[in-house]
Amino acid sequence: MNPSPSLPAPPAEDRAHSGRVGALITERIVAGGGWISFADYMDAALYAAGLGYYSAGSRKLGASGDFITAPEISPLFGAALARQAAQILRASSPEILEIGAGSGVLAATLLAELAERGSVPSRYSILEVSADLRDRQQALIHERVPHLAERVQWLEQLPDSFSGLILGNEVLDAMPVQVFEWRDGAIEELGVAIAGSGGFEWSARPAQAELAKTVERLARAHQWSTPYRAEVGVIAQAFVATVARVLTNGAALFIDYGFATREYYHPHRAMGTLRCHYRHRAHDDPFFLPGLCDITAHVDFSAIAEHATSAGLELAGFTTQAHFLINCGITELLLRTPPGDAARYLPQANAVQRLLSPAEMGELFKAIALSKGIDVPLLGFTSGDRRATL
Repeated sequence: MNPSPSLPAPPAEDRAHSGRVGALITERIVAGGGWISFADYMDAALYAAGLGYYSAGSRKLGASGDFITAPEISPLFGAALARQAAQILRASSPEILEIGAGSGVLAATLLAELAERGSVPSRYSILEVSADLRDRQQALIHERVPHLAERVQWLEQLPDSFSGLILGNEVLDAMPVQVFEWRDGAIEELGVAIAGSGGFEWSARPAQAELAKTVERLARAHQWSTPYRAEVGVIAQAFVATVARVLTNGAALFIDYGFATREYYHPHRAMGTLRCHYRHRAHDDPFFLPGLCDITAHVDFSAIAEHATSAGLELAGFTTQAHFLINCGITELLLRTPPGDAARYLPQANAVQRLLSPAEMGELFKAIALSKGIDVPLLGFTSGDRRATL
């Protein structure tokens, strides 16, 4: 597969790795009779053991990777989040379970900040499916907070029950999605087949009953014109329902990019939200260099709220990342560095601006809190609450 002219060409070693990922996916397509769902393709490209994007050894996050997340942009993101975490821990149990901890920066920042506030959790669990990322997280935590490293444990699956804070930053967007196309009432699921060139291509089949029912409901509600292509985040929706069954007391807090249903499936958004990331460049070809590119879709927060509340959680808050961080005092935390110390203050102020600006992450990224057994208003949602939009 030839790289797009707008994207940097990978070195030979990376290209060979992508070839191995492609061979695995090809085997699965052949075994599936010439077709697999896009959710299955995305799962293999991202998570296949030892090969997928999140399972192999290349660096994914930060300046040397493919994208950068809020905790890497500024430690003040984690410091502000620690204020919300402390409130939830006081109201439930002093434990945190982070889902997909990425580089480990957020875990290290939270532990340090909570310790400074006298609210350090008795246990900080990390559910991480990537052995490579787990190794990097362990190394970073031992480097930055060695005195707290013994409180951290790694899990391979959700526990049977949990009390405290369940946290996921940019996790739901990386969960595999189904892709559909609606034309004049006909509904097809877009899967993946082997292209004549030996790569991969979209291949349509009539949608099965459950997906067809969901799309029919969406089409009626949003009055689409034809054709209309989008995604359904079935894995993320099932995941939050599982979280609801696991959480006995406390709150689940997810921060990610996405929309309420009415905006996600707006008639003008007729090509969906599927995006790929490679070397800090975004593109829309999920079949380009499988295993080397991140593949994501925006989060339908209305569906997340619906599945979580149907499974027993309470919708405790929904707002933009900007409102959430301001409510948690990020601007006050910025003033820990005197503005007169321009060399230190200005880079931090610029980073905070990136987190808060509507033109950057402040509006597109949202925070949603789902709770059980907590009856106090959550700090991060004291103003700018958008629950009514879901």
